[in-house]
Amino acid sequence: MIRLPRRALLGASASLLAAPAVRAQGLFPRPLRAIVPFPPAGGVDVFARAFVPAFSAALGQSIVIENIGGASSRVGNQAVVRAAADGHTLLITNDTLAAVEALPVPGTGPFVPRLAPVLLGATASHVVVAHPRAGLPDAAAYAQRLRARQRVTMGVPGLGTAHHFASELLAEALGGRPDHIAYRGGGPLIVDVLSGTLDAGLITLGTAIDHVRAGRLVALGVTGKERSPGAPEIPTFAETVAPGFEIRTWQGILAPAGTPAPVLAALTEAGLAALRDPRVVERLAGQGYEAAGLGPEPFGTLLRDTVARFAGIVGAVGLRPEES
Repeated sequence: MIRLPRRALLGASASLLAAPAVRAQGLFPRPLRAIVPFPPAGGVDVFARAFVPAFSAALGQSIVIENIGGASSRVGNQAVVRAAADGHTLLITNDTLAAVEALPVPGTGPFVPRLAPVLLGATASHVVVAHPRAGLPDAAAYAQRLRARQRVTMGVPGLGTAHHFASELLAEALGGRPDHIAYRGGGPLIVDVLSGTLDAGLITLGTAIDHVRAGRLVALGVTGKERSPGAPEIPTFAETVAPGFEIRTWQGILAPAGTPAPVLAALTEAGLAALRDPRVVERLAGQGYEAAGLGPEPFGTLLRDTVARFAGIVGAVGLRPEES
């Protein structure tokens, strides 16, 4: 089970309050590119738009966000690993990086060895949402449909992504599988759930929370073991139909492997400073995220652990690369 205890996260954040000001003079002579390997309006994009302005201010250099979606994040990942290892090109992504590592496409090399962790930015629960007329008013109805082998169309932001694997893990816990429909990102997926084209969708909480609050979508449950502080009214699957179940998504920043240590240190320091900004913390909380603020070593450990868990569901379900 991959968990980031709230106490550990809060303790890490508190220990960083006395961190020195960022010393990045001369390391970044031109604007940086922050590549989000998904289309706009998805969970990673929401995090990036909240985080990057403060990150840029702490670093003392402009940062341009570029959305390069496609192939379950592989297109954007490739753009980063092929970039110069000088700190001017960064990857802002989520645990889909671990998913594509656990289910590689033949002929493509792994991404993780070609990337250097900078910091873990935030964590969040996924949420399963349904159209109000889909006949899925709560988690119990969803579980009943799956167990009865009745068809449920479940949108995910790409097959072979972290969201897809989270849905497969939940389905395994419930004893049935939905019919997964792939989208290029969370934004397009939400559009089809809102229109009733899909029965349901599994998406990062922050991407759907405004629609849930407005009554346009029904939240069946969140995938964290505890209710989200940003949406405490939504029950967990663990407390309703899947005791002990937990899967959380994370958002992190990485650079090309080989980036000089002083450059990585400056990036980490600026990122941690940004995550201490009360405005960033508040904005992330409002979107269902919890600021993490963990450095390269614990982030690298989390990344490797996530790859291992996702590789386990690949074997259990029998997923093949051509399904991603």
